[in-house]
Amino acid sequence: QLFELEDFNWFPDLIRSPMTRLLKVLNSWMGLDEAIAKLVERIIVETGISTIVDLGSGSGGVMPIVHQRLSESNNDRNVNLMLTDLHPSQTALAEFKQNKDGITYHATPVDATKATSVPSGIKTMVNSFHHMPPSVATKILRAAQESGEPLLIFEMQENKIPTLIWALFLPLGLIITFIMALVLTPFSKPLTFSQLVFTYLIPVIPLCFAWDGQASYARLYSISDIDELLEGLASSSYTWKKGIGTKKNGRSIGTYLLGMPD
Repeated sequence: QLFELEDFNWFPDLIRSPMTRLLKVLNSWMGLDEAIAKLVERIIVETGISTIVDLGSGSGGVMPIVHQRLSESNNDRNVNLMLTDLHPSQTALAEFKQNKDGITYHATPVDATKATSVPSGIKTMVNSFHHMPPSVATKILRAAQESGEPLLIFEMQENKIPTLIWALFLPLGLIITFIMALVLTPFSKPLTFSQLVFTYLIPVIPLCFAWDGQASYARLYSISDIDELLEGLASSSYTWKKGIGTKKNGRSIGTYLLGMPD
């Protein structure tokens, strides 16, 4: 359980928000939105629920793009997206405060471990579940099951590399991720003056992005880890399914855990 800078309350939103916007660009380039949209659309069809409550949204992440795809493919129904976070992003609050295109940002903190504090709807967690230590991760799964509503957890990668190998190649990984931040920045929206300053003049954002990116991989739960987290959650009224995400072209990307009420 390594630390990520974004996990800390004191970490400034001035740096946190640009980092999450960089991740949004990367996810879009990789086609993560395609894989997630396919899964969420299936949930909407099976349950009839058309409100999505994204947990751990940060500055919005890839879910607004997923929402756009779902809205285009579900013309006969309104698909609404509510973004939430334990530490709401002030930048995202300002961007989505006007119920922008069916997207809202919950202004108060949302604790995913407490079923009663989470708004009703299809719950999603994209690239945020690995931030949770096992004790908290189990509480999130239990809370979703107790709510009787769907939960989709999606991570952009699968943890396949042994920790020792990861540690040996960490310096190279940090350099590659640092350079990625420099390349992704021009495509980040909104691109602020402060983001440009703290990227190219004082490279605080690329440094933080590089560390959090590499730490994230080491923290990802493997398939066997997920099996351990699900122990004791067997229920006749709720089913858990693990799988590999697929894009429109059929290529695999990421892993998911889907909880569905029977």
